[in-house]
Amino acid sequence: MKKLFLLAAGVAIFNVGMAQLDGKVDQQQSIKTKPVNDKPAVDSTKRAPNYFTIEKAVAATSVKNQAMTGTCWCFSSTSLIESQCLKNNSGELDLSEMYTVWNIYVEKAKNYLLRQGHAQFGEGGLGHDLIRAMANYGAMPESAYSGLKPGQQQHDHAKLVADLKKYLDSVAKITPLPSTWLKGYENILDSAIGTPPEKFTYNGKSYTAKTFANDVVHFDPNDYVNITSFTHHDYYQPFILEVPDNFSNGAYYNVPLSEMIQLTRDAVNKGYSVLWDADVSNNGFQQKMGSAVDMENIPGGLKSKMDLINGEVTEEKVTAEKRQVLFENLTTQDDHLMHIVGLEKSKSGHPFFLVKNSWGDVGPNHGYINVSEAYFAINTVSLIVPKAALSKSLLEKLKIK
Repeated sequence: MKKLFLLAAGVAIFNVGMAQLDGKVDQQQSIKTKPVNDKPAVDSTKRAPNYFTIEKAVAATSVKNQAMTGTCWCFSSTSLIESQCLKNNSGELDLSEMYTVWNIYVEKAKNYLLRQGHAQFGEGGLGHDLIRAMANYGAMPESAYSGLKPGQQQHDHAKLVADLKKYLDSVAKITPLPSTWLKGYENILDSAIGTPPEKFTYNGKSYTAKTFANDVVHFDPNDYVNITSFTHHDYYQPFILEVPDNFSNGAYYNVPLSEMIQLTRDAVNKGYSVLWDADVSNNGFQQKMGSAVDMENIPGGLKSKMDLINGEVTEEKVTAEKRQVLFENLTTQDDHLMHIVGLEKSKSGHPFFLVKNSWGDVGPNHGYINVSEAYFAINTVSLIVPKAALSKSLLEKLKIK
């Protein structure tokens, strides 16, 4: 969406917070590391570092690698659904991210042309796009559709996105639009990432994407709530979040900052995970070191890199007013989406979230990162939370039944 990560050729050693182009990183571009995992691993406590004490961990599937794509919105929200399946005893599922991506690419194309090219078109999106896509198009396992060509080990959509955009811009010059434009567009998609099957077999039974979503995933879009926290809209009311990748105009319920933090902690304590959309383009986000802290608000500054790694930092309290300033001056942007799967504390008692990323087996925590509550508070753009995790009082405030 914004700028690309500075890529290190063929290695997985990198510093996300420092590796920037023009001061901004693309929120979903990752380093090539290992092939996409094919076997879910459900114990997220195994990713806990020695420096932190896990207070609560939610079962999560294995860390995946979005590789050279801007599709973290899909990888993270798919991970959320997989964790819900584990919680609901629907089984250990490895769902196809690229089936959703294929369908959202088509949605973006229709939106782009209807707006005559005056709209965002790219790889990025928000978590609600996955929720909507799964409701409208269904879901399928990775084994049925991986989005990889035979022999291909990593996702890479750089050329695909350029080709799709070039095609749409050429079509947009023709009035009326050719009746065959969509078929031509889908041909480009199919050539690059394959054609999703109309039917497939899973555990010896035949499914369509919709029957799989209903009968195996037991998916219900009404089970999830979009949350954000900003002061330029009324609290406890929904509004369309003003970020470029909200191409489908998704609405988010606005809550005070303290309640956003607390509902996230409460959700995990109740055994639910949370989809997290945040800005990671600052120096505090250090995937290589396995930790993210609010580097700009440590009195006296960071004493050593070890303090960053072990979470022994004291950060100033974050205010809603400061969040708002950073959002409105475009410092805080929706850079990257990840999956919160646990609560933890440093040895001195500082609160952290255990977060599953989608950049492959990177860093000391094998793809997980420890995020301080202060970093979460200042950098969060939006959340998706299972409705069952929200308190009765908050649901009443939001008028959600």
